[in-house]
Amino acid sequence: MTVTAVEQIFLECERGRADGDLIKRVSASDKEYHFQNWVQARIEACKLNYDEPGRNTYPDFRLVDHPEGYEVKGLEFPGREADYDSNSQVPTGKHNGREVFYVFGRYPKSVRDVDEYPVVDLVVCHGSFLNADHEYVHKNKSFRGFGSYGDILVRDRKMYVVPTPFALASGTSGLATLVLPASYKIQSDQLVHVGDLDRVEVDEVLVSYEFNMQTNEMVTHKEPNPNAGLVHRFRAYRSRGAGDSKNVTLNGSRR
Repeated sequence: MTVTAVEQIFLECERGRADGDLIKRVSASDKEYHFQNWVQARIEACKLNYDEPGRNTYPDFRLVDHPEGYEVKGLEFPGREADYDSNSQVPTGKHNGREVFYVFGRYPKSVRDVDEYPVVDLVVCHGSFLNADHEYVHKNKSFRGFGSYGDILVRDRKMYVVPTPFALASGTSGLATLVLPASYKIQSDQLVHVGDLDRVEVDEVLVSYEFNMQTNEMVTHKEPNPNAGLVHRFRAYRSRGAGDSKNVTLNGSRR
C-alpha cells in the first residue's frame, strides 16, 4: 500500500529530528529561512517534486505530483510559541485545489557564533485544524485622502495572529506529532494513533470591523455562524516507538 505524501514527510521529519539532523543558519541575518531549509531537505529526502518556493508564495512548498502544499513556521524555544503572525494570509486547509499542511518546528533561541541548532519538537497539521473556513479570500485595500492636505494613502494590510498547535494541544512538547482530519485514511503502519482532537465552530463569526481615526478605537461586527456547533474531528499520530505512549489532548478555548 502506497504511503501518502504527508505521511512520508512527517516520518522523514521525525527521523531527521531523532537522528540529530541540525538546522543550519546560513548567516547572522537569517531569521526566517533556516527551518524552511531544513524542511526542504526532508521533502527532497522523500524524493517528492515541488515548485520552488518564493518570498510571497503560499504555501511555501507546493508538491508537483500530489495536490498538497506545505507552509513552514519556525519558532524559537523558549520564546513566542503560543501564536504566530500570519501576514496577509489566513490559515486554511485548502488553497487553489491543494490540501494545505502546516509544519511547525521549535528550536533553541539563537546564540552568538552558534549556527547549528537541533529541532526540539515539531507538529505537522492539516490547515483546517487551525481554521476550518476555506472560502475567505484576503485582500489588501487602500484609500487616499488622509492628512491635512488629503494626499496621504492609508493601507489596510491585515495581520492575523493565529494559535499554534503547541498552544492548542497538550502532549506535543519534545516530540513529533501529526494531526490530520479524522476522515483521513492512514496508510503507514509506522504511525500510531495517540489522541482525538475535536474543534467546535463558534456561535458568531466576525464579518467586519471599523476603525475610528480620531479615537483610535476599533469596533467589530459579528453575525450568526451558519455552522455554529459543527464539530471538526482530528486525530493525532506519532511515529511508532517515538513517544507513542503519550497522549495528545485539546486544550481549553483561547477566545
